Amino acid sequence: MAKTLTILQDVSLNIDTGDILGILGVSGSGKSTLLGLLAGLDLPTQGRVFWNDTSLNELNEDGRARLRLHHAGFIFQNFELLPAYTALENVLLPLELIGQTDATSKAKLCLKEVELSARMHHYPNQLSGGEQQRVAIARAFAIQPSILFADEPTGNLDQKTGSHIIELLFELNQRHKTTLVFVTHDPTLSKICSKILHLSEGKLEA
Repeated sequence: MAKTLTILQDVSLNIDTGDILGILGVSGSGKSTLLGLLAGLDLPTQGRVFWNDTSLNELNEDGRARLRLHHAGFIFQNFELLPAYTALENVLLPLELIGQTDATSKAKLCLKEVELSARMHHYPNQLSGGEQQRVAIARAFAIQPSILFADEPTGNLDQKTGSHIIELLFELNQRHKTTLVFVTHDPTLSKICSKILHLSEGKLEA
């Protein structure tokens, strides 16, 4: 009989509007799993996840996807840009999906905020890692999400570029009043968080 693998155990937390929550822990501690549960990308085998008064457990996959589309932004370690789309088209995609009337103008403004107006017609393979992550940030903020999830947003960047990306991320967070939840193994990022969670072997440390 297969052994049951418990990734997270006895994890309970509240995230308030406007929080900057950092989830810290070594590789394999359950950080990305927790982020996936909070974002409704996965469902827990036990326990419940709520966005305001909405229980993600009660929604099917399509329902959770609709909720994310209108209320959440995502930034990934590997950028996750569509390679056949230009920077502008990558940012434009979520705006078109929600039916934004002035989608192109909005996408251009988002790229201007991350200082990439001159590169909007370039494809991901024509951009540096830092530029790709800035496109990903512009895309994440495009729909003006109420909450933004970031999974190791500087993990594939050198230290200098990573520091610039973090400064930009938090500057936009303050400007747009977005709740930010990110996971990292870098303890230096904890200095700019309003709340910090330390995960160890799937459990919250005091």
